Formats: sequence, structure tokens, C-alpha cells
Amino acid sequence: MIPPLKRWLKYVKPYWPFFVLGPMCMIIEVIGEMIMPKTLAMIIDYGVGAKPIEEASTFIRWIYRICGENASPFIIAAMVGMIFTAIIMMIGGIGGAYFGAKASVNFAADLREDIYRKVQTFSFANIDKFSTSSLITRLTNDVTQMQNFVMMLLRMCLRAPGMMIGALIMALSINARLSIILAIVMPLLLCAIAILIRRGFPRFAAMQTKVDALNGTVQENLTNVRVVKSFVRDGLERKKFSQANTELKQSGIAASSVMIFMSPIMSFFMNVTTIAVYWFGGNMVVSETMTPGDLSAFITYITQILSSLMMVTMMFVMMSRALASAHRITEVLNEDPDITDSTANRDLTVKQGEITFEDVSFRYYKNSEERVLDHVSLHIPAGATVGIIGSTGCGKTTLVSMISRLYDADEGAVLIDGINVREYSLHNLREGVGMVLQKNTLFSGSVSDNLRWGNPLATEEEMRTAAAYAQADGFVSAFTNGYDTEIEQGGTNVSGGQKQRLCIARALLKKPKILILDDSTSAVDTATEARIRQAFREELEDSTKIIIAQRISSVQDADCIFVMEDGRITGAGTHEELLASDATYQEIYNSQMESRKKEVLA
Repeated sequence: MIPPLKRWLKYVKPYWPFFVLGPMCMIIEVIGEMIMPKTLAMIIDYGVGAKPIEEASTFIRWIYRICGENASPFIIAAMVGMIFTAIIMMIGGIGGAYFGAKASVNFAADLREDIYRKVQTFSFANIDKFSTSSLITRLTNDVTQMQNFVMMLLRMCLRAPGMMIGALIMALSINARLSIILAIVMPLLLCAIAILIRRGFPRFAAMQTKVDALNGTVQENLTNVRVVKSFVRDGLERKKFSQANTELKQSGIAASSVMIFMSPIMSFFMNVTTIAVYWFGGNMVVSETMTPGDLSAFITYITQILSSLMMVTMMFVMMSRALASAHRITEVLNEDPDITDSTANRDLTVKQGEITFEDVSFRYYKNSEERVLDHVSLHIPAGATVGIIGSTGCGKTTLVSMISRLYDADEGAVLIDGINVREYSLHNLREGVGMVLQKNTLFSGSVSDNLRWGNPLATEEEMRTAAAYAQADGFVSAFTNGYDTEIEQGGTNVSGGQKQRLCIARALLKKPKILILDDSTSAVDTATEARIRQAFREELEDSTKIIIAQRISSVQDADCIFVMEDGRITGAGTHEELLASDATYQEIYNSQMESRKKEVLA
């Protein structure tokens, strides 16, 4: 199914002058190509040959009289005309290329912008559906395929048909009988082209999928290069890359194996046609029913017709690749974000930070019977500090992701300040919730640039204060450039603990009504963690704080601790209450105390 043309017109309208001027310039070049062979035939027949000037057209006789009825000036005049025509053709060609480039580049830029904006509206579930590497390929490689096709289309959409029609008319005007050769050759050639394109299209679509896989392998390797090297898994990663690269190569060969026949088939038909024209046309010249100049022009026009067919063929080849890319781009643009705020109240903001879960259930895969969250109900008063503890994979991160609507509940409701989170706009909701995720992420730029993600208008003093509360000011100030120190992509030039503290400082600078820490102090020592918790009590006294942790010491001072197991809340209370009544909590506590004793004895 071809994506509707209306979708792409959106990217054409702002630049319609370029889309019009480009093909028009190419028509100028086509007109020149129609004139050149006829002018050369005129030189051969009336300048060099012995054909009587009386048999020439009125236009040629007029030029001949101007030249003093002398062959040499006539030839020179014709050659000057050809040079002038060539200059005009060059101007048209340059104009066509310029306007085509302007149109295609702007088309691609706007398309890429729309795809990126659409991806920004996706929830985690939408992103998981496509995969990160596939979205990157669609934003880059697929858009480039569309750009190249638009560029070729603007240069060839009028040039190729114009040349074909013009050359066909000129050939018929020279010798209609000899043109019968084209009536035999062209249908055969078109059938061969159609078969090749039909076989090639699905192979190009498969090739783009292999590009996704290769990008995913490269991205995973480069993102986790430290882990790869520390576990000495370079060989395994090379094998994975080699396999993905080989699959892409084989897919490319499969696609190319069809298209490599295109040029030989075109050359075959072109050569057969030229031989036939020389044979029959030569006999006509001998029998004086055709002049040498006309035969020369006729052969040139035949070559132009077949060349224009080659251009059309190349357009179809590029179109087959572009259509495969267009389908993939359309899938992204047509994807409906499963989390929207179209019916939200834009005036609602998070004011207190009270949180309530009412019988919430959730599945990652909607057709799965297994629930990640299974009828969860809990209440967190505004300003309280609560801890969530449980085994890996029990649903802790998914639970807190419901608060800022990174996922939506399948059943039940999540309320903030007594209002369903679906009634808040996503912007206002997430402005009121600060999250330090399990995977700490820093971005390319300076330390201050990263911290100001929390508050773009923060002063240097506010930034330093937040960093001090997060126990980050000490090591940042020790950097040669301090807060102007550049952070490499992914924060690879700072340690895990430093990265965590910078992410915490970023969240503190936001001063949210709800702060969620998802195992975000696991890489810092217990003393530093204690000072960070103290900062939370002082700096975010009125904010609701949710701490997900593996270590009980991280949450034992919380107002309430929730124990999770298999997507359910199995216990709730203070540290002392849970030690006295909850078997799961007791087991976690005893195992951690035992480990600590062994560390002390060691």
C-alpha cells in the first residue's frame, strides 16, 4: 500500500517555488537536447554534404542567405548556435540541480523534525514497539532515502518524459518508417523493467530492517563499551557485529542482484536498437530516401529515448527504496501515543503531592495473563517520606512510573491530590514530579547545562546549593573547569557515584512536589547517602519523597515502608513495625545484616 500523497504535500507546500523552478529548469535543458541533433544534421547535410539548399526548410534557407550563401560561414553560424544552446542548457542544468537540492533538503529537514516531535510524544510502550535503533534508522537512513528520491524526482520527473516525448516526435518527423523499431523495442524493455522493480521492492524493505539490526548492535556496543571491555567480551561483540553486518550485506546483495540486471538489459536493448537503425537507416541513405545528417540525428534521438527510459527506470529503482522507507516513516507518524492529555485540564497543577493508588493493575503486554502490578492500593500523605523495598523484578519501578504517567494503569486509578493523573496535562504533571531513574543519564554539555535541566533559570548560587545538598559540589569544584567541565555523551567521564549525585542535584534544583528516587544512591557509600537523605528533609521538607532501594538502611528512617512481592503490596509500616510483623521484610533485613557482619569480620 502506497502512503497517501496528501501526507507528503505538507512538506512540499512551504517550498513550492523550488519544486516548480527545478523541473522548469530541466525542461530548458531538454529543449536544448532536442535542438542539438537537428542542428548537427543541418551542418552535415547543408554545410558539409551535397544536399541542395533549395530542399531545406525556410528557416535554414534564411540562415544560409544571411551567411552569404557560403558553406563555411553557415557551418560557423550553426556551431555558434550550438555553443549558445549548450550554455543555456548548462544554466538550466545548474538551476535544476540547485532548486532540486533546496527543495529536497528542506523536505527532508521538515520530515525529520516531524518524526522527532512524534517520537517525543511516545510513551515507553510506543518506543518499545519500534525499538530505539529502528527509530534512529527511520530518522536518519530512511529520511535520507526519501530526500534522494525527491532530488531525483525533481531533476527527472519532467526531464525524462520530456526528453522521451520530444525525441520521439523528432524521430517520427525525420522518418516514421524507421521509428517502427521503437514500437517493437520499447514494450519489451518496459516489461523487463517492470519485472525487475516488482522483484526488487520487497528486498529493499528487508534491507532497511537489517540496517535497524546493525544500528542496534553498534548502539548497544558503544553505549556499554566499558562493560564489554571489563568482561573481555570484545570477541563476542565482534561476532555479533559481524553477523549483523553479514546479514545486511546479504540483504543488500539480494536487492542489488535484481537491479544489477538493469544496466545490462538497457545496454542490450540500446545496442540492438542502434544496430537495427544503422542497418535499415544505412540502406535508406544508400537508396537516397534518407540523408546522412538525418540518420545521425535519428540515432541521437533514439539514444535519447532509450536514455530517458533508463532515467525513468532509475527513478523507479529509487522509488522502490523510497517507498520502503516511506512505509517505515509512515508507521511512526501514524502511531497513536497510548498516553495523551488531549482531554486534560490545562489549569491543574500538582499542589500538595498526596498520592493514592486505587486497585491498580498493569501488564506490559496487554494480551498476557501475567500482571506486573496486581490490584495495588496504597496511600501516601503529602510531604511524607516513604520507602519501597522488594526483590528485583517485583514491580517497584513500574509502580512509581504510574505517578508521572510514563505508563498508564490498565485497571484502577492513580490519584494525585485526589485527582486522577489522567486529568492533568502531561507537562504540568511531570513538572510537579521529579524522578531520578534507576539508569542515571547525563547529556553532552557542561555540568551546569546538565544541572539546569532541573531549572533552566537557576542561578549559579542555586545550582551550587543543590549540588551541595546532593554531595556533588565537592568533586565538581575539584574539576579544573568546575561547573563548566564538559560531560561526555552518557557521562562516561564521571564515575557511577558522581553521576548519581549529579542526577540527584538536578532533581533537587527542580524543587518538585513529588520526588522519586529509584535506587539512585546504590553507587554511593552509606555515609554520603545519609547526608543526602538529611538534605532531602531540609531542602524538600514539604515535598513527598518516594525512595526505592535494595538496602534497608536507605529507607529505615522513612515514615512508611511498603514491601512489594510479585506485583503486590505485601506489607506496610515503619521499620520497627515491619521487623515485628512482616516475614519478607525480616528475611531481607536478616540477610543484609548477615552480609554486613561477614564484611566486618573479613
